[in-house]
Amino acid sequence: MAKKGALFRNLRQFDGYAKTLDEFRVKTTSGASVTLISALIVIYLVISELITYNTSTWSPSLVVDKSRKEKMPIDFNITFPHVPCHMLSIDIMDDTGEHSTGYSQDITKVRLDLSGKVIESGQTVKLGDHTKDAEKALQPVPECGSCYGATPLREDGCCHTCQDVREAYIKQGWGLVNTKEIEQCVREGWLEKLENQSDEGCNVHGHLLVNKVRGNFHFAPGSAFQAGSMHIHDLQEYSAGAAEGHKFDMSHVIHKLRFGPDTKDQSEEVLAVTNALAGTVKDSTNGRVVYQYFLKIVSTEFRHLKNIVYTNQYSVTQNEMTLRDGVAGLPGVFFNIEISPMHIIYQESRPAFSSLVTGLLAIVGGIFTVAGLIDRVVYKAERAYKKKMELGKTL
Repeated sequence: MAKKGALFRNLRQFDGYAKTLDEFRVKTTSGASVTLISALIVIYLVISELITYNTSTWSPSLVVDKSRKEKMPIDFNITFPHVPCHMLSIDIMDDTGEHSTGYSQDITKVRLDLSGKVIESGQTVKLGDHTKDAEKALQPVPECGSCYGATPLREDGCCHTCQDVREAYIKQGWGLVNTKEIEQCVREGWLEKLENQSDEGCNVHGHLLVNKVRGNFHFAPGSAFQAGSMHIHDLQEYSAGAAEGHKFDMSHVIHKLRFGPDTKDQSEEVLAVTNALAGTVKDSTNGRVVYQYFLKIVSTEFRHLKNIVYTNQYSVTQNEMTLRDGVAGLPGVFFNIEISPMHIIYQESRPAFSSLVTGLLAIVGGIFTVAGLIDRVVYKAERAYKKKMELGKTL
């Protein structure tokens, strides 16, 4: 036991926190004030350190994009208040020479009234689809339909539908066909459809899949045809409806336009760079306005702490042009795409737990050390002042 007691007495020599007896401790008002102030500072700094620890930061880096040969999905939702759904066409073109006219895969349109509400008697249909009556009318009839002087496009030498006749006229380089004088058009009810749906709008939403090269996709009135190297739209309905007093124009509202996979990531930092055109509103009463959006697409990767999101961000330049009377041109909404050769990686990071502990210890130890120095200075100043008062040396 004696050896054990001696061992503990020797161990006390290493105590770096020697204590003073309570009888020698002096508690002062100034010391209490310094203690309270330092405690408040410690609480504030500890809360700030915890907030910093729970707040992640993003660090960007730039590398060469190696995915340029892949397909790029486009997710969009656009409303056209003054263009009927049956009149609206979507076309895709790119520098590889691949052209898709009247694109309809994974695209849906909804008929709207002029107030923007979904028409009760209408339904959500695929672009390029038709009503049941129109489908029956478009089925080949037993008799060979006339092409009215134009060169037939079908191998059987017939024009079975109104669309066949109109396309044959355009490929021939002739003026657009007068639907009132074409039997197929009368049978399919082209004029009735134009009249019944002329005072409507259309919401178009869905997905496109395009080559990751420079090109464009556009929304324009009338069916599109490829005549040689020329891309032509049949604007007869669009022009005739405007002449009869219907207000057709390409005013639009962009609700969503994203390039890349449609992920569930709705964080602000992702949406800010990948859905930059959301909320864009263009309004014009002139039916011959061309809206152009020049988009610079940059492949982007968000490396979150728990997952990775692959998408594309883009910058945009807008242009609006009114076609003069008598000058050929196509009214519509054009999205011109240019692909950047670079790839941006955003890395999310958060401070390590060890840095949090180190920061908290530094805050507590540093504040109370500084507070102790201040307290000693104030205490000595008070004692010196009291001695002077006792000696009567103060003024």
